[in-house]
Amino acid sequence: MAVRTNPNLLDQLKRYGADDVSKCFHCGTCTATCPLSKDPFIFPRKSMRYLQMGLGEKLAGNLEPWLCYYCGDCSDQCPREAEPGETMMSLRRWLTAKYDFTGLSRLFYESKTAETLALLIVAIVSGIGFYMLGMIDGSRNFSDYPGFIPGHQDASECLRLGWDVKSIVFISAILILAVVVINTVRMWWLTTGSRKDLNISFGAYLKYFFTSPYHFFTQKRYSECDKKRPWVVHLILMLGFVALFAVFLVHMIFQENESVHTFLGPLASVALIGAAFFALYGRINKTENHYKYSHHSDMNFLYVCLLVGVTGLAQHIAGRLGYGALANSMYILHMMGVAPMLLIQLPFTKWAHLVYRPFAMHLYAVQADAIAQREEAGDAAMVSRKQSA
Repeated sequence: MAVRTNPNLLDQLKRYGADDVSKCFHCGTCTATCPLSKDPFIFPRKSMRYLQMGLGEKLAGNLEPWLCYYCGDCSDQCPREAEPGETMMSLRRWLTAKYDFTGLSRLFYESKTAETLALLIVAIVSGIGFYMLGMIDGSRNFSDYPGFIPGHQDASECLRLGWDVKSIVFISAILILAVVVINTVRMWWLTTGSRKDLNISFGAYLKYFFTSPYHFFTQKRYSECDKKRPWVVHLILMLGFVALFAVFLVHMIFQENESVHTFLGPLASVALIGAAFFALYGRINKTENHYKYSHHSDMNFLYVCLLVGVTGLAQHIAGRLGYGALANSMYILHMMGVAPMLLIQLPFTKWAHLVYRPFAMHLYAVQADAIAQREEAGDAAMVSRKQSA
């Protein structure tokens, strides 16, 4: 089978953040340094080589960028300053665009203007929409808290004027889920399903079924890096998003959220504020190697996280202190952050990593098992041939 090369691949990857790949002369220092680089997936040297050779199809089927957590050790030790860690980060963005059938990931990653404009449009439309929902009966006072907030109103008011909040959220959730599922299936096909050299049974996928949720909630692989602080920040940020998502679903779908808000709401806000502030400080001051370069999607991601965290916490405090107008103002700003986070960043950009990374660990386990079985079968066949000879 002929292997096609793309001479423009390096230039394409520059739009995703990879800018120093041509400096690499494949000494292997990065691979020897990486604590996560183990058989049968040795990286990042192979990915760097594929990139230099323009082997886009091989890169599209490569799991290795998802197995890297960019602790920065490889870039610290690189004698040519080829930034292998940043290259692997750029490849994750590029792969996200490859998996996405809509083309929006590619648009947002390659254009700062497009992503920023999309975030702003969704935020503004959401702000107007939630304000209109709050004032739905035409006589509601803006300082009426929490009655101003959808979910604390009489459902008949929403239905009478065509504002069925549950239906809006349900349709949006279905669309997001459909995009994520289709893109995840495309990831599976490109990396595993289309491979003819591996004989993977359905039972093998079931065998490692719990690998994805385990790594999703623990980010266990990241903890194996020598630097523990980035793992802690990453874990806090991820759990903060999960808590925020849980609050949002309970609030918008079940519309009974007082107990959930009291506990999970402030917890999610503090987690997002702390992790986002720490990461922003690191990127602005370039405190560590993995903060040395910042793609526009990284900064937009952190700005949105900080907006959601600060406004969510401010809403909670203002509501508890009885400042209804301030609490409602913070609520609208909060939803202006939540909406683009869920509609743009979750399916198409940075938050998509929450899906692809754990799934990559599942496919990693399945592939490693299949490779081991293939090697055992090959060894057994070799022994049999020797005995028959």
